[in-house]
Formats: sequence, structure tokens, C-alpha cells
Amino acid sequence: MAERSDRGTAAPAVRMYEAGGGSGRRTRGALAGWAVLIAGCFAVGAVLHALGVLRIDHLPPLHAHFRVLTVTLLPVVAFAVVAVRKLPGWVRQGGFGRALLVAYGCALAWTILLAISADGLAAPFTHREEYLAVLPAVGHDPLGWLAGFTQRLPEYPTHVRGHPPLPVLVVWALAAVGLGGPLWAAILVILVGCSAMVAIGLTVRRLAGEEAARRALPYLALTPASVWIATTMDAFFAGAGAWGVALLVLGRSTAARTWFAGGAGVLLGALPYLSYGLVPYLVIPLAVAVLVRLPRPAVLAALAGAAAVTGVFAAAGFSWLAGVAATHAEWAADPGAARPYLYFLVANLAVLALITGPATTAGLVHAGHHLTHCPAVTAVGGNPRAHIPMSGIAAAVMNLARRHGIAAVVAAALVAVLALDVSGVTRGEVERIWVPFAVWIGLSAAYAPGRRMLAAQVVTGLLLQGLVASPW
Repeated sequence: MAERSDRGTAAPAVRMYEAGGGSGRRTRGALAGWAVLIAGCFAVGAVLHALGVLRIDHLPPLHAHFRVLTVTLLPVVAFAVVAVRKLPGWVRQGGFGRALLVAYGCALAWTILLAISADGLAAPFTHREEYLAVLPAVGHDPLGWLAGFTQRLPEYPTHVRGHPPLPVLVVWALAAVGLGGPLWAAILVILVGCSAMVAIGLTVRRLAGEEAARRALPYLALTPASVWIATTMDAFFAGAGAWGVALLVLGRSTAARTWFAGGAGVLLGALPYLSYGLVPYLVIPLAVAVLVRLPRPAVLAALAGAAAVTGVFAAAGFSWLAGVAATHAEWAADPGAARPYLYFLVANLAVLALITGPATTAGLVHAGHHLTHCPAVTAVGGNPRAHIPMSGIAAAVMNLARRHGIAAVVAAALVAVLALDVSGVTRGEVERIWVPFAVWIGLSAAYAPGRRMLAAQVVTGLLLQGLVASPW
């Protein structure tokens, strides 16, 4: 049976969901592994902190403190109970646009209620190490500030030293139109960060059909990562990146797809100027472009858009390579560089598991089961002595990826995370750094659906908000 994609072409229907004893065992095993990984990393982190190895992290692997919230969590708990019961049904009703709007509204409510249960929306942006603290240095001459950014980098706050200049220019532009201050910055970040789930929903509909997208929406809206979507600037990065990917799949005519691809190129080309760590993120749009067979005019438009961003920054006097070198020098002198590599090599993945939630881990196990039992895989593995030409293997891989578009995109996001993790430049503080990747990896939760798994996601978010005092 085939289902209709949003462009009117038939796409093979893939059975993502299953029931039965085998499914239950896989889910229980995945949840046990999830819990053991996280508990083990917290236990080892506590020992390292007690020994003085991790002085700057008080709740490793998180860069945070322990706290206990009580009655202030009641509004978000009440909302979560209603959302778990009602949201899956709501997104199955009406047109797809309505489903996206409902899910987006739910994501906003969940994120905002989480934030105001503690210090409020604006609190993270009032920190002296955040981007707004450098706005007086920008003044009324953003181009002059940009040209001298690399040379003056040691003078700036921690977050500014660790990133390219575009995040500062974003909050400067917000202030320039009369929306300055921490609260407006927080509102922008939440609106854009939560919109990532709309962009991802559109992408999933193109790759796997509308039914798959509707099933994924509740998990996207109620992700535990929402604790850091409100309000770290990395949530803004997540929204920009997700829309950059989504624009690659929009448009029905060749002309429309070319224009959308040009816009995608601008957004994706801006990512390395928002965060140096987003370079591996570009694996995700590359995978999507291959899966949808992006036509040559659209590819050229996307490349032109990305090149235009690089050209603008170069013309303004900012060299990306010089910025990378300067930031690396600042990072090497920072106490964070002394964090033990081997511990965070594993602990970073535990944090990823935590902010994407148990349903994501269970979904990854289910997705792996589907892929290994897919006819394309079993046919190749059925006779290991048979000679299979490389062209046949490549065709089988592409067929497999297109039949399991969601799994392919999740795999691309995982590859990007692993590349950053192995590089060693992300030692701790990844609860915010992982956000742009976590919103894509969280798609795998759709492989292990059910109200209980959605409830587990929500409980994880509530525990994170109630027990973890994060500077972001």
C-alpha cells in the first residue's frame, strides 16, 4: 500500500510501529540501557567532582546545580497531564496545517510554563557572560565592531568568545528595532526554537508521508529539550537550522523549489556564523537533499545562498577561519578545556539521551530492528558469499534510506553529534549545544509510540526542570 506525499507522488508506506512481546522486550531493554547510562555518568561525575577533577561542574555531566522546585511546577504539571492525553488526538484531526499550529502552540505553552516555573523567561539572558552584555561595545557601528571582532575577542564575555559574531548581531538587530532587553531576546529565542518542530514536521511529511509526520508531532512538541529551548541561544540556532532543512523540501514547481532552496542556502550558510559547532549539522540537509533528489537548479541556488552569506561576512571584514583559530585559543585557555576527555566522550552521549528522553532511545532500538529486518538488508545478508557489485550495494542503501526517510535523517544527526563528541571540543555544557541536533534525533521517538512513552518524555522534562538549576 502507498501513501501520498505532500507533493502528490506515491511514497512507499513503512510500518514504523509494532506491537507484541518482541516490541515490549526491546522497549524495556532500551529504557534500562537509557537509565544505566545516565545514572552511571552522574555517579562517575559525582566522584570526579568530589576529587576536584571537575571543579566547574557541580552536577556533572550537566553544568548545573541541584535544586528542588515544588508548587511552582504545578501549572506545568497540569498542562502536561492534559497535553499527554489530548495532543495525539488533536494532531490527528483536521488539515495538516491545523495539526502543525496546534503542536506549535503546545510546544510554546510547554516551553514557557517550564521556564516560568523557576526564574522566568528572561533570567538566562541577564547573565554577564551572555550576548547582550556586549551590545554596548557594538554601539551604533555593527560593521566596525564586526571588522574588529577577532582582534578584540579576549575582551568579550564567555559566550561571545566561544561563538562567531552573528548571535550578537541578532540581538543587536532586535534592539535596533525597539525590542531590546533580555525579555525580548528570550521571546525571540522561544518563538524561533519552538518553530523547529513545525519545520521538522514539514520535512518528515515530505520524506515519510503525512501520517508519519502527525505521529511525530507530539514528541516534537513535548521534548525534554524544551528545558533548554527556554532560553538558550542554541534554541535559536535549532530553529534556523530546521527551517534551512525544511526549505529544501518545499515548493511544487521547479521555480518555487529553486527560490525556496536559495532561502535554505542563506539559513544553512548562516549556521557556521552562529556557532562553529554547527558545521557538522550540515550533514542533515545534505542527507535530506539526497533523499528528495533535489534538482540541480535548487542545488545551485542553495549553494549560491550559502556563498552569499560567506561573501557578506568576508566583505565586512570577518574571516571565519581566523575566528575559529581565535576561539580555539580562548577555549584552550579556559578551565573547560581541562575537563577529562574520556569521561565526557561517554557523558556527552548520556546528556543527549537525557534531553531527548527515554522514548527517543526506545525508538532508536525499534528503528534499528526495522532496518536490520528490512528486505533490502536481509537480501544482502542472506548469502554472505554472493558477489554484490558496489553499484548494487549503493542502490540498496539509497532504496533503504528512501523507504526509511526518518531513520536516515536521525542517523545523519547522530553522525554529526558523534563527530563533535569525538573531536573533544565539546567537553561538557552540551545540554545546550546538543539542542539543534536533539530536535532531529528526537524524531526516533515516533518508532516507539504510545501514551506511556509520551508521558515518559514529559516526566523527564519535568524532572529536569524541577531538579536541575541551569545557567541557561
